[in-house]
Amino acid sequence: MHARPLNAWALTPILILILILILGLGSTATGAQSDSGIDLRQIMADPDWIGQPVQAVWWQLDGSGANFLTLRQGSEVDDWYRIELDSGDQQRIEHQQRASSDGPNPVFDVNGERALFIRDGNLFLHEPGRSQARQVSRGLPVRQALFGADGEQVYFRADNAWWAVQLESGLSWPVADLRFEADPDEDPEDELAIMQLRLFSTLAREREREQEQRRESIKAARLDATRSAPPWYLGENLQAAASSLSPDGRWLLLAIESSRHEQGRQGKMPHYVTVDGYVDIEQVRTRAGRNQPAAHQLWLLDLVDRRKTRIELDGLPAIGDDPLAELRQAAGTPALEEGSLRPVRITGMRWHPEGRVAAVQFRAIDNKDRWLATLTAEEAELVARHRLNDPAWINWAFNDFGWIPNSDDLWLLSEQSGYAHLYRIDLADDRTQALTRGEFEIHAPWFDPDGRRVLMISNASHPTEFDLYQLDLSNPALTRLTEQLGIESFSALPGDDRVLVRASESYLPPQAAMVDSSTGQWRWLTDTRSEDYQTMDWQPPQIVGIPSSHDAGQPIWSKFYPARDDAPASVRRPAVLFVHGAGYLQNTLHRWPQYFREQMFHNLLTERGYLVLDMDFRASAGYGRDWRTAIYRNMGTPELEDLIDGVRWLVDEHGADPGRIGIYGGSYGGFMAFMAMFKAPDVFAAGAALRPVTDWVHYNHPYTSNILNTPDIDPEAYARSSPIEFAEGLEGHLLITHGMLDDNVFYQDVVRLSQRLIELEKENWELASYPLERHGFRHPESWLDQYRRILRLFETTIGGNRP
Repeated sequence: MHARPLNAWALTPILILILILILGLGSTATGAQSDSGIDLRQIMADPDWIGQPVQAVWWQLDGSGANFLTLRQGSEVDDWYRIELDSGDQQRIEHQQRASSDGPNPVFDVNGERALFIRDGNLFLHEPGRSQARQVSRGLPVRQALFGADGEQVYFRADNAWWAVQLESGLSWPVADLRFEADPDEDPEDELAIMQLRLFSTLAREREREQEQRRESIKAARLDATRSAPPWYLGENLQAAASSLSPDGRWLLLAIESSRHEQGRQGKMPHYVTVDGYVDIEQVRTRAGRNQPAAHQLWLLDLVDRRKTRIELDGLPAIGDDPLAELRQAAGTPALEEGSLRPVRITGMRWHPEGRVAAVQFRAIDNKDRWLATLTAEEAELVARHRLNDPAWINWAFNDFGWIPNSDDLWLLSEQSGYAHLYRIDLADDRTQALTRGEFEIHAPWFDPDGRRVLMISNASHPTEFDLYQLDLSNPALTRLTEQLGIESFSALPGDDRVLVRASESYLPPQAAMVDSSTGQWRWLTDTRSEDYQTMDWQPPQIVGIPSSHDAGQPIWSKFYPARDDAPASVRRPAVLFVHGAGYLQNTLHRWPQYFREQMFHNLLTERGYLVLDMDFRASAGYGRDWRTAIYRNMGTPELEDLIDGVRWLVDEHGADPGRIGIYGGSYGGFMAFMAMFKAPDVFAAGAALRPVTDWVHYNHPYTSNILNTPDIDPEAYARSSPIEFAEGLEGHLLITHGMLDDNVFYQDVVRLSQRLIELEKENWELASYPLERHGFRHPESWLDQYRRILRLFETTIGGNRP
């Protein structure tokens, strides 16, 4: 029997209907331009169309101008610009003009008159009265620099060597050449080498002659000022994690770690779309808990007498205690050895300007303690000055410390009160004094070299408002210098009331500005926004405090975007919750958001009748220690409780339809979208999880071990915090998107979850993969495709207004 030929024209009505449906869905997903001009394709285009934000701003050190950095339009090349402050003239600094431009992050001398800065890896010296900075080094990769205690020399580090430069003559020489090799003068331990020297007198005699020459070289360097110091041989299988030279040039502190430390088995990530058409394999990071980070030792080198001393750490309070002992016992893992000290990492070393004493900060690898200690070089013994203990984990922020100018006292930031504040440690009385107090945070303190004032950024006025503040050390009172609400960073000159700042607003990318700290006068210096972007009608977010059902003392600060359509107030509206990434990040603020595309997308949603809520759930930054650590050993639960409080608020206060609630977010936000869809299917009908963590065992160690400890010690914490353990709860519609080159949250995460969903026979979910994207998407086509899918998900599941 022959099949009857199919009449193609008979299918025409069907084809037309399918075409109409496809085109209709496409226009719904991409979004034709709205009345306000908001269009999905434009939102997801290369952000060049907005105008490049100012990435950094710093002084021309004579105070005549401001320099700023931004990306070149349509490129990833950095461009420098100069603003002459008297005339207001602005011009790009071409390569041939760089020689007349001072660099960022200057290091001032004790009088605040001269400054060192690093530009393009070379060291420069600014001196008053000179029209152009003097070049001190060329061709060496300079990483650190400081003034000598006598003011006649400067020192800098390049790779594993420290150099001195005599300013008057310009003569330079290495003061410490560190080589992580076996000491050629040490007696061999290898049995074969010992036998060779015993059997062959010629070898032994030649070796003795070489040793004699090296001994004489060391002696000559000590007695002959024209010679450089010989190298230091510090042993094989070691490396310097950090080093710090004393300003008198005599002492060198080293943070030493093993160069052969195994972090654990590395992952392998395939690249499927390549130039040559073959699959490439990229080595990527290890997983949480595979091996602890390498422990540090503290060494002190006496560069004059050629002595090396390992500094003992047993004087640090409670360093021999094990805060994880109970968890180890419950998990059946070995306890710490009797009498052993917890391993630490050295997170900072600062010498007093006179060079006789140093401050060193340590952090326990178990993340529960941070210590600040001082070390007098001659005595080579640590004295503990401050201990910060946290049963959850020490914050990876707020670890700044240093010496208060014109004093023998230390300053530091600490969360010991529950909020990050500035403290002074009087070494003579061994007393710690709080210089700021309250339910707010201090960021980036800068001390004027005369020791009289401190500038800082703080949210003292409101958790979401960040401004520039000043503290008078003679009469500690915090003075607010700006009321811009969105200060990002600042740059100050010693003794100058003018301060350069980077500031932003919800729809204003970071710009350069200047404020007079004595009068409060404010002056914008740049506006890099494009004309097209400025003409857009953007919806300002409303900052709202949502009552918490689990923390009665503190609201959940959030950004709310009401619906902007013309539907009657009686209509029950769909609502979407956006969940920010990183966990410890603040998104409810008045600054330009990290999620600027998402903010524009929220404008598009509100024009279609959606309510949008963006919450700083527990775990977020900006609200103190207790808010940050609420997720300890239980990621995903406190945050979900807060998100559900947000849904309740939308329903009760703004008429949201409780049956049409969507959620989406990326990275940590993707993780939370999973937790919402899997653990609260009665609340969330649709969700999109972008580049999400599905199993914390597979995430990186530095981040995860703070919050969940390690899988061998705390398996329960990982099990109750990982979405893959709750996938059976999926009932709604789920979209998953992920870059296949993601070396932060591996693509393997969503592959494993996909297999789990397949085996659970779940429906109404899909996975969109992006072969050339990493964790943060870079290509506009990928952004557009991803957000078309998100919009289509919401429009086809929860969208539309209903009475």
